[in-house]
Amino acid sequence: MTLSVIIPVYRVEDTLDRCISSIVNQSYADWEIILVDDGSPDSCPQKCDDWARKDARIHVIHQKNGGLSDARNAGIEVAQGEFITFVDSDDYLEEDTLSSVMNVILDSSHQDAPLDNKNQDTELPRHDNNYNNCIDILEYPIYRFFGSKKQSLLTFEPEFYDDMQDYWLKGRAYEHAYACNKIFRRNLFDQVRFPKGKHFEDMHILPLLLEHARRVVTIPQGLYYYCWNADSITATADGTSLNDLLQANLQAEWMDDRSYLHVLNIQIDVYEQKGEVTLGKKKIDTSANLSHAEKVKGMLVNLLGVEGVCRLFRFLHHIKSPKP
Repeated sequence: MTLSVIIPVYRVEDTLDRCISSIVNQSYADWEIILVDDGSPDSCPQKCDDWARKDARIHVIHQKNGGLSDARNAGIEVAQGEFITFVDSDDYLEEDTLSSVMNVILDSSHQDAPLDNKNQDTELPRHDNNYNNCIDILEYPIYRFFGSKKQSLLTFEPEFYDDMQDYWLKGRAYEHAYACNKIFRRNLFDQVRFPKGKHFEDMHILPLLLEHARRVVTIPQGLYYYCWNADSITATADGTSLNDLLQANLQAEWMDDRSYLHVLNIQIDVYEQKGEVTLGKKKIDTSANLSHAEKVKGMLVNLLGVEGVCRLFRFLHHIKSPKP
């Protein structure tokens, strides 16, 4: 078996069938689904068992509630595929997504094969590395916050990265460090697991996986629907969860001016909630290839320092907020 699809399940009665159906109905069929019932107190456990009875490729784990990281880790422990992907149970895949992404991966596994997929019109740049073309991580398009006013489509040019720093900085992976729109070679998880008790766990784990990866590929085919959930951590983030996100960004090995300004935005939100400053000051080159907003924020950091910028934005936020 080639691909293990790990789906944590908790209180998703209304969306679980849609999620599983979007995988079962894919044209690509060499997969297993691992449904991890994380102690869901509704009809989800029964739904999982019903799906497993209908399709022998679907397996179910029932466990006490431990959170998203614990559920994903349980799936990793039993996964049999050479590759792993994660799908959240309120999300779904567009049809033929798995065929698009797995054909690129499987074509690359032959030592003399170019990294391309002519059937899907995906042609990646040529290279002359001595080792074979094996892909460790493949990233494909994602519709973020689908169903909300903030929804946005993130797509990619066909590209490969043998330098993980290039992927993180030039590919701006820090802005889309999701676990869900990626295919991972399973052995990347030999010494890595999702952190328990942390929010925004995807951001914590991707830098760790990149330490073990040799090649990351991005393609424009396929589509993951990351659906808006008003009760999710993303929608209801408080000071503690935002601080988890900040710390996850700070653990990344690489940082340039643009990624620093991205992290600064998170630091501003943390300061708004908790009044704490963790991010150190960095001299920003405002003559560099930055957007106008980034240049302005860079000049403010150079002039006021991190805490000064945080204070300024908190003041501006308060005067803009409607008075009770």
